[in-house]
Amino acid sequence: MPDRAPQPVDRQLPTDEARDLISLVRDIAQREIVPSAAEEEDAGRFPREVFTLLSDSGLLGLPYDAEFGGGEQPYEVYLQVLEELAAARLTVGLGVSVHSLASYALAAYGTKEQQAEYLPAMLGGGLLGAYCLSEPASGSDAASLRTKAVRDGDDWVITGTKAWITHGGIADFCTVMARTGPDGPRGITAFLVPGDAEGLSAAVPEKKMGLKGSPTAQVHLDGVRVPDARLIGDEGQGFAIALSALDSGRLGIAACAIGVAQAALDEALSYAAERRQFGKPIADFQGLRFMLADMATQIEAGRALYLTAARLRDAGLPFAKQAAMAKLHCTDTAMRVTTDAVQVLGGYGYTADFPAERYMREAKVLQIVEGTNQIQRMVIARHLAGPEER
Repeated sequence: MPDRAPQPVDRQLPTDEARDLISLVRDIAQREIVPSAAEEEDAGRFPREVFTLLSDSGLLGLPYDAEFGGGEQPYEVYLQVLEELAAARLTVGLGVSVHSLASYALAAYGTKEQQAEYLPAMLGGGLLGAYCLSEPASGSDAASLRTKAVRDGDDWVITGTKAWITHGGIADFCTVMARTGPDGPRGITAFLVPGDAEGLSAAVPEKKMGLKGSPTAQVHLDGVRVPDARLIGDEGQGFAIALSALDSGRLGIAACAIGVAQAALDEALSYAAERRQFGKPIADFQGLRFMLADMATQIEAGRALYLTAARLRDAGLPFAKQAAMAKLHCTDTAMRVTTDAVQVLGGYGYTADFPAERYMREAKVLQIVEGTNQIQRMVIARHLAGPEER
């Protein structure tokens, strides 16, 4: 192996425990995820056994309270774990991020009784979650969702269709936003719905450009009945809960994007060190060296941005603007870096024999999920200049 081979990211971690945690994640990634990633993505296979291993290793509830089975890690550590997992395989990193997003409502807004009853299994019991907000006709305009929940005695009956749901059809629980009141954001309530609830079903998964191992599907709720004890927060508080969850979730997407970008840079560095043209490695040509330098700089800037937002969150300070900035910058960076990685590999980068083309296809979806990058610009602008006049 050439001495210019890429090295693991040198991370700034707050504790020895965090350093041990990253070492554990890297070991799992190299043993259990990387060897089969390309083959399983090509086959569209979801690695449920990997998520079971992650749960058994305490990695599915890292940012949540130890009292309920979480790892009680600060967000700056949790996000770096996500980055490592996403670099190994985005299906895994994104899956952990979505699971954390699905767990957020109950962890942040549930009663102590609800948390004691449900969270241990959600965070460390091998379960996998889905976050059900978007619908076929309400994506960016999530406040216009039409799924309804109607009270029937001590139960709620939920009817509607959710769209673009990661883990749709395989999730063990779903955090569902449904309308219990008038049109608009104040009429939405959050519910915790079991994955095996009667009347809950999923459509055939979407056929996607990339991220083929992660199932994305419509979820149908046909008169799904849940007890009042599964209502999360207050009635009508669901939209506020959803937005709060997305602030944190966007940081997860940002970290995943940097993981994919780092994997693409590492691939480009390895190839450039080994590929020889005109009697020397192509890594010795200035034009390509400058390209690699730009890729590395963009990645470092993105990592610094998401960690700054995470540290604000850990300190209990407002971080929504920085989360939107991180999601915007990091996912755009992933798209640029993966495209450049394909260029570094030349014709080989366009073939499935090398992972660069997969990274490029996967990076694209990160500019779309959990709020498109156009929505992120709107969020940032509102923080800077105030809301738009209506």
